[in-house]
Amino acid sequence: MAQDSQAPAKVVSTWSGQAREQAVQRMFTAIAGVYDLNNTLLSFGLHYRWKKIAASLITPVDQGMALDVGAGTADLALLVEPRMGPKGRVIASDLNHAMLSEGLKKVADKGLADKIICLQASAEHLGFADNTFDAVTTGFCMRNVGDLPQAVSEIRRIIKPGGRFICLEFSRPVFGWLRTLYDWYSFTLLPWIGTKVARDSTGVYEYLPASIRTFPDQERLCQILRAAGFQQVEYRNLTGGIVAIHIAVK
Repeated sequence: MAQDSQAPAKVVSTWSGQAREQAVQRMFTAIAGVYDLNNTLLSFGLHYRWKKIAASLITPVDQGMALDVGAGTADLALLVEPRMGPKGRVIASDLNHAMLSEGLKKVADKGLADKIICLQASAEHLGFADNTFDAVTTGFCMRNVGDLPQAVSEIRRIIKPGGRFICLEFSRPVFGWLRTLYDWYSFTLLPWIGTKVARDSTGVYEYLPASIRTFPDQERLCQILRAAGFQQVEYRNLTGGIVAIHIAVK
């Protein structure tokens, strides 16, 4: 068990930032059409609850601007939109064109194309002016970026003073028994289920748990956020720490 759970993590850790990013993009392009279905199956539907809680932590504003980084199929962007007020706007950005196309369909189906703009962009180089957004969110994105400190610094740059960064990401379970169970699920059951549903041969469902293993845990991510200049950094564990929401104020 221990050998199986550690091997994929070693593979991920040897990738350079650019090579990692390119590999991630290829994998997500391959599964874009079944991404939502797989998320629901593999999280037992919990990802909807996690995203709703993350969106609820954004302070409502009357005419706000929010950015969802790594928006994927736009689930979180759709939940953030009401928090920005009747005349507010949300930009859903993602580097992966196939994932963003799925999100654009969802936005259009809900009649929100005039309020949620889908934009292809890298988390490390967002291209917006300083102090643009009232809030920035990410949902299961940050562990996939090539340069995490650069992405965090870039996000802080474009948030208005007093604005919040809400980061929803897989993290480290707080109980030993849960970590053992989660490792078995992640490195044995998850790849099997994901591959059967998505019929994927790129290795994405081996990469995903490995990327979680190598991502900073709750306290380490707090340190990275503070090093980037965020203040009032805190986190909230969900489902025993399998997922954590970090809240950081500029």
